[in-house]
Amino acid sequence: MTDEHIKAVYVIVRGVVQGVGFRYHALWQATEHGVTGWVRNRPDGAVEALVEGPADAVDAMVTWLGRGPASASVRDVYTQDRRPEGHKSFEITY
Repeated sequence: MTDEHIKAVYVIVRGVVQGVGFRYHALWQATEHGVTGWVRNRPDGAVEALVEGPADAVDAMVTWLGRGPASASVRDVYTQDRRPEGHKSFEITY
């Protein structure tokens, strides 16, 4: 797949999103959707992620991030299109 078919989106999710397994569920969802990138907790209590892959898969993952796992309570989602970085997997980073 060439770079012009790859989409990348940076996401910040706010609400009750830390301490509820959000990152681990995101890792599982990323595997299911076939996207790459990373997810991590922010010091301000939010979760941030970079999602790369085919546009439809990235859009589906961003939609999931806007809901999160059942244990989360998402209040706000910020997204920003980015230039793909060429990630080969999806990881939880610290």
